[in-house]
Amino acid sequence: MKNRLLVTGSSGFVGSNFIRNSEQFNITEIDLLSITTDKINFNNIDSVLHLAALVHQMKGAPEEQYFKVNRDLAFNVAKSAKEQGVKQFVLMSTAKVYGESTANGGSWSEVSDCAPSDPYGKSKYEAELLIRGLEDDNFKVAIVRSPLVYGAGVKANMFSLIRLVERFPLLPLGDIRNERSVVYIGNLVALLTKIIEEQASGIFIAGDRSPLSTSEMIKLIAAGFNRKVSLLKVPKFILAGVRRILPSITYRLYGSLVLDNSNTNKVLNFTPPYSSEQGICEMVKWYKTRRK
Repeated sequence: MKNRLLVTGSSGFVGSNFIRNSEQFNITEIDLLSITTDKINFNNIDSVLHLAALVHQMKGAPEEQYFKVNRDLAFNVAKSAKEQGVKQFVLMSTAKVYGESTANGGSWSEVSDCAPSDPYGKSKYEAELLIRGLEDDNFKVAIVRSPLVYGAGVKANMFSLIRLVERFPLLPLGDIRNERSVVYIGNLVALLTKIIEEQASGIFIAGDRSPLSTSEMIKLIAAGFNRKVSLLKVPKFILAGVRRILPSITYRLYGSLVLDNSNTNKVLNFTPPYSSEQGICEMVKWYKTRRK
């Protein structure tokens, strides 16, 4: 018999890809914008995959809104699921529960201290704590902490980077020796599938097989367009000025954020099925079809 799975946030980037690639589950989709948690029928549901969230907003959002959606709503869904006999609750969380960046070759693992610095990260971390507090022998809780997710249909920062590489054959982004963990959507879907199939519990870290530098990522994107891009190294004094004027953009391009997913892969006997090269190639292929 197929695992009976209820999915929230199924219309989002992660949700739509999961639904499209999860024929092994008997899936019920719930739109939390049109139903309150007390009206959700969890009868005959084995697991819940909670993807619904208010993600980081570039234009900002009221701080209380992050906690209302990411913490309170998530907890209420989990509480109701437990009360109605669901056996497993999988919460999609974020690397931002740890903070903004790793430094000096460091990395974060499942047991690293959490120090979120913005409302999005704080609301997700508080949701983790509340929902893990519901766990017992009859109600398993799995937390999946993910870095930047990319793939066909991606938006925001990764989409902007693809467009930049497409338009400019010369970019001042050479010799960037940072490390950034990312996860291809195919690898994330495979990890979520494994967690649900195994009825696993605990904290898990999503990610590709290894992190990439910004320069490496740009070269892989350019390869997807079947052309080369020239990368110039920015002098330190210019970079220092840009960092003062545009700190958030500079951080995303030059900062490091590394997640160590080796223990997750060991515990679950899991290997991300796609390489970063394959994932980025598929993403660029999708991007090119948009122009036709």
